Amino acid sequence: MISYILSLNQNLTPGFLLLFFVVALVVGMAKAGLSGLGLAIIPVMALIFGAKESTGVILPMLITADIMAVIYYHRNAVWKYILRILPWVTLGIVTALITGNMINNSQFRIVMISIVWIMLILMVFNDLRKKEESLIPDNRYFGPSMGFAGGFATMIGNSAGPVFTLYFLAMKLPKKEFIGTSAWLYLIMNTGKLPLQALVWKNITLSSLTLDLIAVPVIASGIFLGIHIVNLFPEKAYRYFVIITTLGSSVLLFL
Repeated sequence: MISYILSLNQNLTPGFLLLFFVVALVVGMAKAGLSGLGLAIIPVMALIFGAKESTGVILPMLITADIMAVIYYHRNAVWKYILRILPWVTLGIVTALITGNMINNSQFRIVMISIVWIMLILMVFNDLRKKEESLIPDNRYFGPSMGFAGGFATMIGNSAGPVFTLYFLAMKLPKKEFIGTSAWLYLIMNTGKLPLQALVWKNITLSSLTLDLIAVPVIASGIFLGIHIVNLFPEKAYRYFVIITTLGSSVLLFL
């Protein structure tokens, strides 16, 4: 079985295979509400498969985890916040789709890292300011700018987590509403990206889909583990956990 899995991709070694399954577990935990952990999978998958190629392996895994998260948290979604930014998310995805075919692998990685760090800085800056001076969620430029940046980041490297974390934290959503709304947005967004990456970037292949299928039980385990951990957090502690883990995991982008 292991030899078959390793044969699916020439870059896979036993060590990389173990990392791949760790990534699958983290994907499930992140989608269950431990969202800050999701950023850690980007550099690890880029190490195994390459920056651009890795996005084609990760995307079906994310969609699988999104479906599981939506099944559990579907009643907690606040749809007005999704509908407000969805058109701008689409515009960001299309822009990134064009950009992705014009840059090489190194440039692709630099763009991906830059987007993540800009959004992380904004997220921390917003949280440190006084309440009366914080970013105004109802500002007419806030939603569109977050939607466009998130759409661009998700297409470039599945790295929209910090963008939409900032957006939903600014909306002051309670823990379960934060997770449920995020789950639906990611499911819609990632499902829409699937044909684009398969037909335009051509980085979703039969071998990558086979790897994704093998990872499904591990992703499911991550979902159950993540749900259990999230339920242990009080509301305020959960907010700080999301910010701290997002910051911590982003350091991996520079390794």
